[in-house]
Amino acid sequence: MLFSVVAKTEFSLPLVPGLSYNPPRGEGGGGETLEIETKTHDGVKVVKLKGRLSVGPALDRFNTTLGELLRQGQNKIVLDLEEVPTFDSSGIGMLVRHLTVAKQGGGAIRLLKPSAFTVKTLKMVGLLNLFATFDDLPQAIASFQ
Repeated sequence: MLFSVVAKTEFSLPLVPGLSYNPPRGEGGGGETLEIETKTHDGVKVVKLKGRLSVGPALDRFNTTLGELLRQGQNKIVLDLEEVPTFDSSGIGMLVRHLTVAKQGGGAIRLLKPSAFTVKTLKMVGLLNLFATFDDLPQAIASFQ
């Protein structure tokens, strides 16, 4: 008679203060929903996000939405982050990737009402200076004129 033994090893890594922890899939991670609403104001695409911008279906949906806008030549984008409490390193990478494409097409991505966490995180990794941030939608839209 053959027996197989499966050992389960658990370990933890030290958490970095100020950054969110995204648990592995199957433990509550990666399954968060992200609501995306897109509108046009004076030729500027306003993309309102609601939820966590992290690896998994939420980030895939964000990538598809922004990628499609940029492929259509819509390179002036305001990201409304008022209802995005946190994001992970994958979210940061995706944001910077889309900013690069927008700038190559003569546009930009502006951040509207980023949370304190978002500002702190982008500043900590040295990327805050890449994005213009606004607390007022009309001002963010006017910045493209």
